[in-house]
Amino acid sequence: MTTASLPVTPTRPSLVLGDDHVVFTDAITAVLREHGYAIAATARTIDAVLDAVRGSRAQLCLLDRRLADGDGVDALAMVSDVCPTIKVMMLTADGDADSVGAALERGAVGYVHKTRSTNALVDAINRVLAGEIVVDVPTGRRSGRAGDGERDRIAAQLTRRERQCLALLVDGLSTAAMARRLGVSSATVRSHVQSLFTKLDAHSRLEVASLAVRLSLLDPAVQPISGASGGYTN
Repeated sequence: MTTASLPVTPTRPSLVLGDDHVVFTDAITAVLREHGYAIAATARTIDAVLDAVRGSRAQLCLLDRRLADGDGVDALAMVSDVCPTIKVMMLTADGDADSVGAALERGAVGYVHKTRSTNALVDAINRVLAGEIVVDVPTGRRSGRAGDGERDRIAAQLTRRERQCLALLVDGLSTAAMARRLGVSSATVRSHVQSLFTKLDAHSRLEVASLAVRLSLLDPAVQPISGASGGYTN
């Protein structure tokens, strides 16, 4: 868990971010700070979220559905127990009606899909802090998965090795660390990452990671096309 150095002031709402995708969390942290929010802490696990909100002066916790050690929806009651004053808004790639309903029933005051724009997220945060209940998810999603045409189109282009690199990139690993994990050279990793830039029409690792999370490209149900095994070659 990391904490922010920016002070909490009456005009600077304080937030806790619970998400196990490091690069995505870094991106959201930067964006929210630019919009005037203080980030009290970021956490990758339910236990870390509970530690962050316990006794915290933060007004809002943005919580992913899928954390490293469990389901964010299941953690809602625990967050309320340790910090009754904090509000919780789900910020997740799951957008089906069952997920939304379960979160609201267990105490969430907002539910925003990760495909929504920065402006939409900021608007939702402001409305929740003002006392509204906000639900902003795409309509017609199936089983909570980001199964739209863009996701399917991109997923169909990725080799297995590119998917492996994408998962490590989302976890915040450096090129050298990715190479060690995969047992390949750094040059090979750079080649795969550059291919990801091209296929996702992105210009930075941060943008690639954000798109991967927003479109659920690493969802286990999203498999590479048959025969896309060329990514295993070094």
